[in-house]
Amino acid sequence: MFTGIVTEVGKVLAIADKGDRHVTISCAMDPARIAMGASIACSGVCLTVVDKGGKAGDAWFAVDVSAETISRTAPAQWEAGAALNLEPALRLGDELGGHIVTGHVDAVGEVVSVTPEGGSLRIRVATPRALAPYIATKGSITVDGVSLTVNQVEDQADGTCHFGLNIIPHTAQVTTLGLLEAGRKVNLEIDVLARYLQRMQSLAAQG
Repeated sequence: MFTGIVTEVGKVLAIADKGDRHVTISCAMDPARIAMGASIACSGVCLTVVDKGGKAGDAWFAVDVSAETISRTAPAQWEAGAALNLEPALRLGDELGGHIVTGHVDAVGEVVSVTPEGGSLRIRVATPRALAPYIATKGSITVDGVSLTVNQVEDQADGTCHFGLNIIPHTAQVTTLGLLEAGRKVNLEIDVLARYLQRMQSLAAQG
């Protein structure tokens, strides 16, 4: 379980083919505090630590990424040199600063536009049709592992939707969201409460 509050930005150092894709990622965490088998969200994807090394402030960890995971997530994050938003799994007693995030990507969206507005960035993202019913104004959504509030929803004629986000300067600086540009693919995870509410409404309609 995660909160969508990114603790740092890491970088893909190396990729090796070991059946699954073996990805080594830089981080500033203390490797002594990273447990083997621990979960770390990498741009919104919950992955399991299979190796680690380095020292606090200059460390690395490795994960194995299946073909299934790669097929369902933004492709650019699985390239050497890619920047990744990192968040260790929530621990009992930690502050829930964002919203409840599972680290399971629901779909890949596409950035439609990025517009400077004051010191912030106004970003519009296109979502697949299947996700449109779960996105609501003032609701929560996770974009590349970052917990955000939806500012605006624009339903499209084909059943998809575009939603708007306001990225404040701090968020742009401490995550990869400040690097987004039109056409970029992003990992989306809808709010877990929205998922259950939509399911209940669907069952009620059938009954």
